[in-house]
Amino acid sequence: MAKNSQSIQAIRGMHDVLPDKSSLWGYVENHIKSVLSAYGYQEIRLPIVEKTALFKRAIGEVTDIVEKEMYTFDDRNGDSLTLRPEGTAGCLRACIEHGLLYNQVHRLWYLGAMFRHERPQKGRYRQFYQLGVETYGMASADIDTELITLATRLWKNLGIDNKLQLQLNSLGTQEERSVYREKLVDYFNGHLDQLDEDSLRRLKSNPLRILDTKNPAMKTVVENAPTLMAYLGDDSRAHFQNLTDNLDNLGIAYHLNPRLVRGLDYYGKTVFEWVTDELGAQGTVCAGGRYDGLIEQLGGKNNYAIGFALGMERLLSLVELLDNVPVEASVDAYMIRVGAAAEKQGLLFSEKIRDQLPHVKLQVNCNDGSFKSQFKKADKSGAQFALIIGEDEAENLQVAVKFLRQNLPQKIMSHDAAINLLSTHL
Repeated sequence: MAKNSQSIQAIRGMHDVLPDKSSLWGYVENHIKSVLSAYGYQEIRLPIVEKTALFKRAIGEVTDIVEKEMYTFDDRNGDSLTLRPEGTAGCLRACIEHGLLYNQVHRLWYLGAMFRHERPQKGRYRQFYQLGVETYGMASADIDTELITLATRLWKNLGIDNKLQLQLNSLGTQEERSVYREKLVDYFNGHLDQLDEDSLRRLKSNPLRILDTKNPAMKTVVENAPTLMAYLGDDSRAHFQNLTDNLDNLGIAYHLNPRLVRGLDYYGKTVFEWVTDELGAQGTVCAGGRYDGLIEQLGGKNNYAIGFALGMERLLSLVELLDNVPVEASVDAYMIRVGAAAEKQGLLFSEKIRDQLPHVKLQVNCNDGSFKSQFKKADKSGAQFALIIGEDEAENLQVAVKFLRQNLPQKIMSHDAAINLLSTHL
């Protein structure tokens, strides 16, 4: 049988994260986990595959995501399943299913792959990674403030706070939006000649999304449209005022954007986004808002919910723009061994180091080679130290320690002394 010599490549829009980039991912993820932990948030791990009905009910059947973008298939039992296009629905499904929402409050986060069949471009992929932060059971604007403060601290810790702008708006209640929707439809019906094809379609299905158009030719007609803020009731206004007062008190800058909307009806009151002008068309890095209405929509009892989703690829792109990203080296020390006795003794010594210094990242050369070739590998590894065992060192139960990143003389010492040296410097 003839072999097929054509290589198999990754699916379009789904990318490998190679070792030279995974260290950056780890650096950013460690910052994320540190900040979330500082605010008392707990991780929840969720399935990548859910029943298709979950997303149809949560997102809506007449949406681009459900109609065009989801990866949906029938399994062997004939059940319709979908690779998750976003995380909120699955997180809420888990909380309802396991009874986490009854008379309780929760602060949760998850990090993982999402899937949408879109046209791939920089910052928009078919498999992409999101951090989701979700909170349940809290009605006041204090939790809205906490989420914004948490994200702001993350930007500061990563050194990118000057690259992002916070935008805020309030969508009010569903009843308030219904009144506003009628006014908006009346306005756009008077300017049909200025609407593009996408906006004409949205005029019938979701007119608020017209306000979020990226078409520069529609800038004037959108700017002159009535604003939702004028139709908010006292409770919605007070909630938003409390939020902005809190942010002012904390010194967190924001921009009021009356055109900031969401495409789904279950969102209400606070919505927010962090945007940047340094990533081209994909300017939204993080977006969130209140979605109290979704809990009942998915079969739970009426409750409060607010959260945000952060695009990891876009966040990483911003971090990569920094001059010096302090990414941890993958290796702290590299062990060089030449000779049969050195190879055996090196294995024993390496495990002794790992027993006593579990934080030290030690790589042992396992591919033979001369001292010279092994030194090249040690230098390329990024390690600070080379631990060298040859015939003499093996016979005397010693090790030579070479400083690879400092101009200091090589030292020969006992194994215990070498462990003490590593403990001091690493």
